[in-house]
Amino acid sequence: MTHPLEGIRVLDMSRVLAGPFAGRMLADLGADVVKVEPPEGDVTRNWGARINGQAGYFNQQNVGKRGICVNLGVDGGAALIKQLVAKADVLIENFRPDVMPRLGLGYELLKQINPRLVMLSISGFGHNGPESRRAAYAPIVHAESGLIARQKKITGAHATDIGVSIADTNAALHGLVGLLSALLMRQRTGEGQHIDIAMIDSMLVTDDHLHYTVDGAEHLKPMPSEVWDTAAGTLLIASDFRHVWKQLTTRAGVVDPTPADATLDEKIELRRATARAFFKNLPDRAAVIKSLDAMNLAWGDVREGAASLDTPTVRHRGTITRVDDGAGGERPVVQSPYRFSAAKSGARGASPKQGEHNADVLGDWLGFDSRTIERLRTSGVLMSADSA
Repeated sequence: MTHPLEGIRVLDMSRVLAGPFAGRMLADLGADVVKVEPPEGDVTRNWGARINGQAGYFNQQNVGKRGICVNLGVDGGAALIKQLVAKADVLIENFRPDVMPRLGLGYELLKQINPRLVMLSISGFGHNGPESRRAAYAPIVHAESGLIARQKKITGAHATDIGVSIADTNAALHGLVGLLSALLMRQRTGEGQHIDIAMIDSMLVTDDHLHYTVDGAEHLKPMPSEVWDTAAGTLLIASDFRHVWKQLTTRAGVVDPTPADATLDEKIELRRATARAFFKNLPDRAAVIKSLDAMNLAWGDVREGAASLDTPTVRHRGTITRVDDGAGGERPVVQSPYRFSAAKSGARGASPKQGEHNADVLGDWLGFDSRTIERLRTSGVLMSADSA
């Protein structure tokens, strides 16, 4: 079996998460993904545990890629990128919309060099809009899209950001759909195109509760799923309390304790207290799970992060795999989720050190010999971890 994207060449000029995550998935699917870093490197090289000099955050998003380091601030830097663009199928970037044109690498120019190029641009608020030049990281979009305010309303706690950069990964995944669609279209037309992905769009379109706001029907929203302390431990039950209560009284034999003249608040409190006692007073975990299954209530253990990596399904599917750490050992990394019946996918090797593959990539893509590569190095166009 081969990889689905074998033979596809990708220039990944992005940084941090939204772009690099998209590039990582392309690498896992078999594309030759070349991460292009500036002399200062991707900031995520400073985040997380260091093994053989590679930080965990950078490693997770860049395994399987090759890496080159190009100084766009010197003569010849942008010209080298243009030569690589001529050989690329895809270019990924997530700068503010004015940056690539200012570097002489805007799409209108690049498509003249390579009309077949598919260029994916991810930004906070899209290109050419009234807010297009705003700085935008995932927390900004979490706030602007209503996610943080919604969580505050649900929990009653002080507003705070969520603990995962979902705005970045949403944009990356929608970007992947867009660029793969453009590659398919290119098979018919012979032409590439530019894909403008805004993080704010990606957050809103994947918000399954937004229709309540769009329709002015916030009062029809279901109650959120709740977390319960039970004899089986802390469990989330995927249903609002009204449905849980109905199942308790119709399938589990729980008797409604509320008197006929009770107020609504009194009914709610008495019923909740009864439900809490029911789950807490069952004899053991097996009894809790049996009862929930009998009521057809979906449940999940509220796990700490480390425990979530050691569940039967995660072990069975190999969700945590191991890659070369560049020092003769291996380090764990989360696997991409694609499982094909007739193709290979998955992490394909170590993350690159800064400029590690300068010679390999320029030799493979452009046919440069060692003397040409050395001239680029001595002129300051090419750099590496040793020289940066």
